[in-house]
Amino acid sequence: MTTDLVLLAVLMGAVTYPSRALPLLAPGIERLPRWALDYLQLVGPAVLAALAAVSVMVVTTDDQPAFHVGVEWLAVLVSIALMWWRHNLFYGLATAVALVAAARYLGWA
Repeated sequence: MTTDLVLLAVLMGAVTYPSRALPLLAPGIERLPRWALDYLQLVGPAVLAALAAVSVMVVTTDDQPAFHVGVEWLAVLVSIALMWWRHNLFYGLATAVALVAAARYLGWA
């Protein structure tokens, strides 16, 4: 077992923290233009989507990245549908994790 991904997670948290903490640290942020507020609200989901896309679409075999289609794609589609329907990121992510965990437990993935 390696801890390389833990370092990556900490690094990504450090990189995205300023944009997520800006509303807490900057007084009067609500006076920014609407487009700027929309941009700041979408930074976190964009980073999450980029990380998820790499882990879903790319698999490393023999130290060579390759395109991958598996149960993870279904989990992403279910997650997107739930987030759109319920307007809640947590429900979508929790369902996607549970779906992939169940598929791996049953030997489907």
